[in-house]
Amino acid sequence: MRRLVERKGRMGDILRCLKDMYGEPKTELHYKKPHELLFAVMLSAQCTDVRVNMVTKTLFKKYATLADYAAASQSDMRTAITSISYPNNKAQHIRETAQILLRDFKGKVPAVMEDLLTLKGVARKTANVVRGELYDVWDGIAIDTHVKRFVKKFDLSDATTSDGMEKDLMLLNAPHHWKYVNNGLVLYGRYVCKAIKHDCDEHPLTQLWPPAEKRWPKAS
Repeated sequence: MRRLVERKGRMGDILRCLKDMYGEPKTELHYKKPHELLFAVMLSAQCTDVRVNMVTKTLFKKYATLADYAAASQSDMRTAITSISYPNNKAQHIRETAQILLRDFKGKVPAVMEDLLTLKGVARKTANVVRGELYDVWDGIAIDTHVKRFVKKFDLSDATTSDGMEKDLMLLNAPHHWKYVNNGLVLYGRYVCKAIKHDCDEHPLTQLWPPAEKRWPKAS
């Protein structure tokens, strides 16, 4: 119980700092249409947002409508995203998801978690990001490489799986704060405290909890 109280207090300090630094959560992925955001998030798995934005700048022009994605050949789609990680799988998932959206959801990106999870290549992490960005609905905390790293670095959970970490973070944060956790830690990991070992004792979050300076968990 004492450890849980300590973690809640530490998480509260971290959250206040992240909110001061980054404010309301907003993805750095570029998009104009809801399905473009969905596809960009799908492409971002194990790939940087910078690379995804480079690819989607051309991709979104080539495929102007959802029907264009649904009708695209596997080879053409793969070629269009070839510089993205796992292009073959992601090309297939985008094509099949476009077909499902047209067939089952009248061409709209669904807001319901269960519906999003019926789409190809969409797991809970992607669904959380899409629901939050498009509908400002946050019923969970997306767990990616940055979040995993800081959960370990700041001793916020003993869990070793993404699902376990998400459950622990949801317990440490009130529901109306969930939307700030992933966004803040992702931006902090990209621009302040990167994964490679370095001197971080003067970083804002490390100053809140100095033991973090000695903790360098592997990114995964």
